[in-house]
Amino acid sequence: MCKEEFIIASFKPIQMTTSTSKIRPVSRLLLFLSAALLVISLFLPIWRIDLDAPQYPEGLNLLIYADKLGGNVEIINGLNHYIGMKTLHTDDFIEFKVLPYCILFFAAFSLLSMALGTKRILYVLLSLFILFGVVSMIDFWRWEYNYGHNLDPNAAIIVPGMAYQPPLIGFKQLLNFGAYSIPDKGGWLFILSGVCMLLATLLETGILNKFGKKKGITTAAFAALVFGVSCSSAGPEPISLNKDNCDYCKMTISDSRFATELKTDKGRVYKFDDMSCMLNYKKENSNAGSATYYVSDYLSPNALLVADSLFYISGDALASPMGGNVAAFSNPDSAQVYAMRFSAQPLTWSMLSQ
Repeated sequence: MCKEEFIIASFKPIQMTTSTSKIRPVSRLLLFLSAALLVISLFLPIWRIDLDAPQYPEGLNLLIYADKLGGNVEIINGLNHYIGMKTLHTDDFIEFKVLPYCILFFAAFSLLSMALGTKRILYVLLSLFILFGVVSMIDFWRWEYNYGHNLDPNAAIIVPGMAYQPPLIGFKQLLNFGAYSIPDKGGWLFILSGVCMLLATLLETGILNKFGKKKGITTAAFAALVFGVSCSSAGPEPISLNKDNCDYCKMTISDSRFATELKTDKGRVYKFDDMSCMLNYKKENSNAGSATYYVSDYLSPNALLVADSLFYISGDALASPMGGNVAAFSNPDSAQVYAMRFSAQPLTWSMLSQ
């Protein structure tokens, strides 16, 4: 082997090693998207705690931004004063001074990883981002614990042994208030940013390459996962017969043919055993904000369908639980047949809900 051939042969492995340490263009694109999502999340609420109670049918909400509190803070402070909880003020939280810079740091780090394009920096970025997420949730839980347990012993209302710690995520009943703790728009963007980092890492580690021969199946599965996550909170909540109670008359829901449901834009669900109960609730809470109404199909009682897509008949012979005597059908021909059978009158949703 001549000298020139030896030099070329020695250089090739080095060249290969250098090239494989660089990330792909698609990974760079994911990192750019990650940085953009993080910047946008600074201007949107990251987390929210929704409070619902009979005296507040429209609900109250506490919105947590990266740098401040929003929502019905003053009303919540006024209510919590009676049970001895501390009032909430943005200036009392050091997190609001630090969090914006942390988010900007990760946005800048994502752009740096994109620019330098090395796998090692990408792995460090994802590791730090996951660590930051875990620490943030621990800090959030610690704040909720102190907020719900460190109560004023001289409060006007004291329930022995009662604590008012909100849920870290999900639902929890606190006296007559139902508390929902969930990510808000900025929080979902923050999570999606982390997903972008994770996808880039999986691409660069070669894990996703194992599915290279099954791209169609992989793409379909990923699309189904994204669709499932985005739609998980959509649609009605199933009604459990002989267990769920009507939110208006308080009777147990036992006849699924007449069951109805109201779902607010915040995701709070109210169930009713009769059309009349839902309409009365709607009338008494006309300022409660937007909501979606679901009604059972008389012929498929386990199916709750959007109210304005159905065809209705009304007649005393229907004998619904609370005397509303309204039945709904997804098929207009079926509605006509049963209208003749029960000597009932055809109706529309607009006529019922006005």
